[in-house]
Amino acid sequence: MLDAIRWDTDLIRRYDLAGPRYTSYPTAVQFDSQVGTFDLFHALRDSRKALRPLSLYVHVPFCANICYYCACNKVITKDRGRALPYLQRLEQEIQLIACHLDPMQKVEQLHFGGGTPTFLSHDELRQLMARLRKHFNLLDDDSGDYGIEIDPREADWSTMGLLRELGFNRVSIGLQDLDPAVQRAVNRLQSLEETRAVIDAARTLQYRSINIDLIYGLPKQTPENFARTVDEVINLQPDRLSVFNYAHLPERFMPQRRINSNDLPEPAQKLEMLQRTIEQLTAAGYRYIGMDHFALPDDELAIAQEESTLQRNFQGYTTHGHCDLIGLGVSAISQIGDLYCQNSSDLTQYQKALASAQLATARGLLCNADDRLRRAVIQQLICHFDLEFSEIEQAFNIDFRGYFGELWPQLQDMAKDGLIELDNERITVLPAGRLLVRSVCMVFDAYLEHTNRQRFSRVI
Repeated sequence: MLDAIRWDTDLIRRYDLAGPRYTSYPTAVQFDSQVGTFDLFHALRDSRKALRPLSLYVHVPFCANICYYCACNKVITKDRGRALPYLQRLEQEIQLIACHLDPMQKVEQLHFGGGTPTFLSHDELRQLMARLRKHFNLLDDDSGDYGIEIDPREADWSTMGLLRELGFNRVSIGLQDLDPAVQRAVNRLQSLEETRAVIDAARTLQYRSINIDLIYGLPKQTPENFARTVDEVINLQPDRLSVFNYAHLPERFMPQRRINSNDLPEPAQKLEMLQRTIEQLTAAGYRYIGMDHFALPDDELAIAQEESTLQRNFQGYTTHGHCDLIGLGVSAISQIGDLYCQNSSDLTQYQKALASAQLATARGLLCNADDRLRRAVIQQLICHFDLEFSEIEQAFNIDFRGYFGELWPQLQDMAKDGLIELDNERITVLPAGRLLVRSVCMVFDAYLEHTNRQRFSRVI
């Protein structure tokens, strides 16, 4: 079974390292300011010539309230009027990007993230979607994967109805934890009833998929109270679940400084939370996709993994990795062919650039031949837990053992430890190693040795 996991505490303690989540390779840490708008225009031209399908990501940074654990790029404000100038610049960006693409390029995937996308008023959401439809080839037959992140405190039945009318058919709901003491400790008071109302609306309105986000390792959490949250979530029957490890990095993320580190669970407690969660979800019929993600067996991610078509990009696990990803909005990242580029993460600079009719591209990276090879290796391992050397050798015209010879002793050590199975033809990540697949991928990361590991979360 692809979803088989074997819990091995000793193995986890040895390989629970800090490292990238590999939503890209090379990771965003390697981006630099040498990549700019000229490179983006060149990549867009190539995309247009190839008529590649598109995936759009739209970043809405505003939140009415701060969640202390959050590491996202956001603007905390009660002033809803702050969205208007941002939307004006976002619409300029949409227009500037779209004129370099072909109207025949279909948008197979669309995602609104943040921040809190439903911070926007109904009229603002209507206008934003109208601009996207005007300038991009959005599908009208409900066949695309069009998702949006929802904070149940900022959405009701009418909001869900509007979003469905606008073409959204997937919803990702932030929940994190249901225990009131935990919610108070992270400044996110959210009742089960609020969450259930949004899910009921999504089901009634025939949204195709519901995802719920949980976080373990938050202040005041215990294995017992988090298990109760997981049981309540299972009763809600989401199609997918993301169960993230909270990374406490107050030196990097200012809101986290409001969390009392004495309230954080011990490492052993975090391990127990994850182990119990896996047991609960597995007993409820969910499959482990990888990297904190679970899905019901009939979900598209689970099917794609069965059929070896699952991919991973800046939006996480996806069935649309073949699309060119275009990021719109402050801090948004694009992946177009071999180009990665990111908009300015500073709201003022983002708006200032577009006010001058310039794109806000601030940094990025153009993959070289070695990057493309290692990206393919990491993608295969992280999505399918299996790598056939012959496939890589044929695709990149190399001898795998020869190319990665210096890594072989590390891989042999992992094989001795029971993390992987290794022979002259393939690497297979074993059930005891699947929770630690990031550690296997790190072996192939050419940049990691020279990168500050404190920038990353731990694997578990």
